[in-house]
Amino acid sequence: MAEKPASQLAIHGGPKAIQGLEGKGQPKIGVEEFLELADTWGFSPTRMRRLREALDGADAELGDGPFLNRSYNPRPSKVTALEAAAARFLGAKYVYAVSSGTAALHAAYVGAGIGPGDEVIVPGYTFMATAAAVVQARAVPIFCDIDESMTIDPADMERRITPRTKAVAPVHMAGAVCDMAAVMRVARRHKLMVIEDCAQAFGASFRGRRVGTIGDFGTFSVSSYKPTGDGECGLVTARDERAFNRAQQLAECGGLWRPDRFGPERWPGELFCGTNYRLSELEACVNLIQIRKADALLKRWRTNKRRIMARLKPYKGITPQRVHDPDGEVGRMIVFFPPTVAESIKLVEALRAEGVPAGTHAAKTGPDWHVYFDMEPIMGQKTATPEGCPYTCPHYLKGGPPPKYTRDMCPRTNDLYARAVMVYLSQWWTARDCAQVARALNKVLGAFYQENPRGEPWAR
Repeated sequence: MAEKPASQLAIHGGPKAIQGLEGKGQPKIGVEEFLELADTWGFSPTRMRRLREALDGADAELGDGPFLNRSYNPRPSKVTALEAAAARFLGAKYVYAVSSGTAALHAAYVGAGIGPGDEVIVPGYTFMATAAAVVQARAVPIFCDIDESMTIDPADMERRITPRTKAVAPVHMAGAVCDMAAVMRVARRHKLMVIEDCAQAFGASFRGRRVGTIGDFGTFSVSSYKPTGDGECGLVTARDERAFNRAQQLAECGGLWRPDRFGPERWPGELFCGTNYRLSELEACVNLIQIRKADALLKRWRTNKRRIMARLKPYKGITPQRVHDPDGEVGRMIVFFPPTVAESIKLVEALRAEGVPAGTHAAKTGPDWHVYFDMEPIMGQKTATPEGCPYTCPHYLKGGPPPKYTRDMCPRTNDLYARAVMVYLSQWWTARDCAQVARALNKVLGAFYQENPRGEPWAR
């Protein structure tokens, strides 16, 4: 069989072998996927049927369909838009979106240069991720006490500092803000990095500055169980560009964020192997809108808390939660401390009987990963491999033995955690609803305790 001359090749001007392919497929992501997503909104079968009818045949208009990853996206990225919206809202210089609040903590710790041989001080009352991400960064978490604000006690934080301490992680717990002035004074005095855990306080502020922009790093969870957000989404904020780039390096496969991803290292420590904590376009769509709604949400919660607090009377024996910035907290709950755990349980039972949504940790029926002594993976120094790093790491042990975690190492935390009574507020309550809740609180507290006209005010 004679071979055709090379001049017949299309590359040399000859006829193309393929004149056009006839097969036309459907977009990879089309109407069916859109409807499956719409079903999570809980629409009625009738409305879902109407949606399906309205979108019938729409696949033909979609081309290749949506692209739900920010990388190589032919359309403007929703993740990028989310980061820009968060930066504007928070007043942050650098913002990077990741897959969760836990991912944000891990990225921030690595960005801060935390690693083998280091300790990070965290409060005894926080979600376990604050401490677990320290271990993920190959460092050792050290617990300290909280105070009547239910946030980190700066004085005890300072007492726990050792030569191995590299950073502190104040947690703005349940929408309450830490005393960041005191935290920053201690941290700067000892030359420590500050990573603010703002998972439960998006939009809160301290003396006019949004939390997450006061320390060296801020981390946020914008997700289903938080005041703002749904699904899973995390944010990392930073003040220093190089530290921020290190956080990106950890979160984005070790360099995909770089303008020249294959370029040489621009400064020592810039390049290292990372993981993939990138946020999807789907999560970004939802949480971009959530950030736009955040100011209105905060206004409703704060208004309702003020309405109730203004009507509450002081009672002998009842200590209201210390509030470091009444105008800056989220305002999701009212917290107070009866003299004993037994009284806390009785008060909650009485409040619930009146219709007040209230709770106490003392009445819990199982472990709670929001208090240090129930964090078994940390308390037991559990690690992914039997070698026991970071607790047995030679870089760590050269500074002394590993910590001994005990159930009584944060006694003030134990006491406040057990006695605290939480009244859970709704941003949707009307003024009349708030008046009813205040009346019920006064009714119950007045039945147990004597009114004290000179007692501590409910906002201080």
